[in-house]
Amino acid sequence: MLNALWVGFIVVAFFIASFKLLVLGDAEVFAALVKALFDSSRTAFEIALGLTGVMALWLGVMKIGERAGMLEVLTRGLAPLFRRLFPEVPANHPALGAMTMNMGANMLGLDNAATPLGIKAMQELQTLNPSKDTASDAQILFLVINTASVTLLPVTIFTYRAQLGAADPTDVFVPLLITTYIGTLVGLFATGFFQKLHLWNRVTLAYLGGATALVGGMVAYFGSLEAADMTRQSSILSNVLLSGIVVLFLLMAVWRRVNAYEAFIEGAKEGFHTAVTIIPYLVAMLVAIAVFRASGALDLLMGAMRSTVLALGFDARWVDALPTALLKPFSGSGARAMMIDTMQAHGADSFAGRLASIVQGSTETTFYVLAVYFGAVGIRRVRHAVACGLIADVAGIFAAIGMAYLFFGAAA
Repeated sequence: MLNALWVGFIVVAFFIASFKLLVLGDAEVFAALVKALFDSSRTAFEIALGLTGVMALWLGVMKIGERAGMLEVLTRGLAPLFRRLFPEVPANHPALGAMTMNMGANMLGLDNAATPLGIKAMQELQTLNPSKDTASDAQILFLVINTASVTLLPVTIFTYRAQLGAADPTDVFVPLLITTYIGTLVGLFATGFFQKLHLWNRVTLAYLGGATALVGGMVAYFGSLEAADMTRQSSILSNVLLSGIVVLFLLMAVWRRVNAYEAFIEGAKEGFHTAVTIIPYLVAMLVAIAVFRASGALDLLMGAMRSTVLALGFDARWVDALPTALLKPFSGSGARAMMIDTMQAHGADSFAGRLASIVQGSTETTFYVLAVYFGAVGIRRVRHAVACGLIADVAGIFAAIGMAYLFFGAAA
């Protein structure tokens, strides 16, 4: 899929540029394409280089939390809920432990730990699967929760926003947290509908009711504020929560007698390696998108969509973030490049830049997760997994648009 997107962007850009040259007489269009090639490749390197320090900082903090036992705390906290959501999995089965650890890692933004734990969980669930080439109910629900999982620390979003000049890179934290919760909840209920899952037991309702009340209360509170107060208070809350999490990790490290400094250095080294590793991917995708934009293809596509939305009588500011939303289920790196392109074109603190950031952090890459997790256990028949995953994605996108208008619509 990623190969098709990459080749498609460049080839379509070439043909549109050819049309402009031969039919419209635009003699500068190919010069613009070549300039976009060189400029975007240099920009990709500069972004990756600028990411190094921030990435090292946050992955260092994450390593402290991991060493201090935050993953274990989250695992214990989620275990009662998971026993109800996966009734076909026996009590104390290794799959429950692997699933809860995977979700805990996702919540903390520990992607390197989450993926192997997710594959391990899928392998354990496969031992209970009576039809080895067909996804079981438990495997489908686990995958859907993964594709729309709540992330408490969307570190990469903050990092890119900081690098691209956002005045307050974390001001999207609260709307992003609300958005990803809504997507997860919709995915859970959609899967429960297909599987006739009994979600109305006391334990499940206690978890979901408590979380929904908290998120609903945040929406109601911020919705009652004036636009300026909402932006200011959500920014304060975001920064207090993030600072509090860092301090919590440090205090847990002291309590568990973990060497926080050594853990931070180890995580920071991983952050440096990660920042260097993404350079080729950023170059590839940003070059393709820059050429696509320079040819005028992206403007044609967005212009047609914007005209349609305006003709229907709706505000069209969200259209500029639509490419990120459309690519997100298929390609994480493609969506990330689109998010960066949107922030570069419109500004990190523009409505479109903030919305693209929220969309990027609201869901996972559904088809990638499906391919990796189901591919690891040889499942070919996915049943309703794709439908439920995409329902969660669509819910996340609509929620992201709604939260962007609620928090930033008046200020944009």
